[in-house]
Amino acid sequence: MNTSAPQSAKDGIILLSRFLLVLLFLIFGWNKLTDYHGTVAYMQMAGAPIPALSALIAIIMEFFVGLAVLLGLFTRPLAVLLALYTLGTAYIGHHYWTMTGMARFEAEINFYKNISIIGGFLLLYVTGPGKYALDTMLRRG
Repeated sequence: MNTSAPQSAKDGIILLSRFLLVLLFLIFGWNKLTDYHGTVAYMQMAGAPIPALSALIAIIMEFFVGLAVLLGLFTRPLAVLLALYTLGTAYIGHHYWTMTGMARFEAEINFYKNISIIGGFLLLYVTGPGKYALDTMLRRG
């Protein structure tokens, strides 16, 4: 018995998955873009290296690369790039092993959320962008 979903349903689910996977990046990337000075201040407070450059990288990765993945443009390589970025932000921004109390608990949750997001990006790399993507329309899928 074949229990797999029809291809049209799979393509719709991949589109929805791309949206859900980058939603967090788009929201916070937009916030960073529209408040660059606040983002630089946050990066400095968080101990990110070269705060102004870190803020710029975060904006590009979260908003612009996230938007490209949502649209299905250069999906596979950008999924890998976002997986690596997410790993970096896990270690830089959620270093729970250096904390105690509630701060440790919150950072540990966010660290492992990042690890889970990496799994989603790696799965997107393997599955590709699906039918509803610029890559597919341009035959790069």
